[in-house]
Amino acid sequence: METAYDFPQRPRRLRRTAAIRALARETRLHPEQLVQPLFVLDRRGGEPESIESMPGQLRLPLNRLVAECGELHALGLRAVAIFPVLSAEKKDAAGCGALDPETLVLRAVRAVKQAHPDLCVITDIALDPYTEHGHDGVLTEDGADVDNDRTVSILCDMAVLNAAAGADFVAPSDMMDGRVGAIRNALDAAGFAGTGILAYSAKFNSAFYGPFREAVGSAAAAGTTLLGKHTYQLDPANRRAARRELDLDAAEGADILMVKPAGPYLDLIREARDRTDLPLAAYQVSGEYAQIHAAARLGWLDLRRARDESLLAIRRAGADIILTYFAKEIAREQQAACASAGA
Repeated sequence: METAYDFPQRPRRLRRTAAIRALARETRLHPEQLVQPLFVLDRRGGEPESIESMPGQLRLPLNRLVAECGELHALGLRAVAIFPVLSAEKKDAAGCGALDPETLVLRAVRAVKQAHPDLCVITDIALDPYTEHGHDGVLTEDGADVDNDRTVSILCDMAVLNAAAGADFVAPSDMMDGRVGAIRNALDAAGFAGTGILAYSAKFNSAFYGPFREAVGSAAAAGTTLLGKHTYQLDPANRRAARRELDLDAAEGADILMVKPAGPYLDLIREARDRTDLPLAAYQVSGEYAQIHAAARLGWLDLRRARDESLLAIRRAGADIILTYFAKEIAREQQAACASAGA
């Protein structure tokens, strides 16, 4: 027997058809909101190298990096983040390679900007790709910790070199105290007032970075993917400390604030969104990407649905910009859908 109720509110009306659901949808993903991280090898030719823990991601020779950037731009993506992969002989305890005027990332930025001047290029400002110990800065004399102020001095010089090469944003990911303000002063003094700072403001000492460390070789340098960075990256248990870091970076002149990782820290993304009017970025890191792929390979998750849900959650929490290894496939699918709709 059917029963009709006189319910005053029926929210399901807004979910009744695909067309209605689309009209009522609050959060959307668009390629222009996404940044594709890219790994570049120190050679011009040859084949890309696959990254075992990151299905679909590659270490690209320099010529292939430039071509890939062109393809990404044609798909509607507007920004890339470039990470260098250096051989062991180019690493040392002080990360001196970071200040080589011809170091890989600088050559990569020059090549990409020459070929694709309208593409926004973001470069990582930290020493972990350049140090033999895998830490983000130079160590104290006893080797027990990272020397904050010596590291900041190197990062300032590194940021100026990246700006001179053509980087649109330098992105300090080291979590040293005071580095955003120091880098801003160094850029301005060197005549790069227009170069932006995308600050890794709330970067946590996370278990989700392992595949990235494999990709850039910092894990091999350290001898483990489990390298502890407890004295400078944020404690995952600390919410107020993250808010303090976000406020400090905003006060020191950051143009964009970022929370990293994204998925496990949606609460911090929401708090950051409520605290600042600056653009807010979030990094869906390598471990988040890898676990979705791994579960999908085992048949435990639908890859596409899990991917989209994870990214929508980051946007819904308040991120304006998402760095994600899924950026290219999202852009490709949306372009194909638009072409199909217009056919």
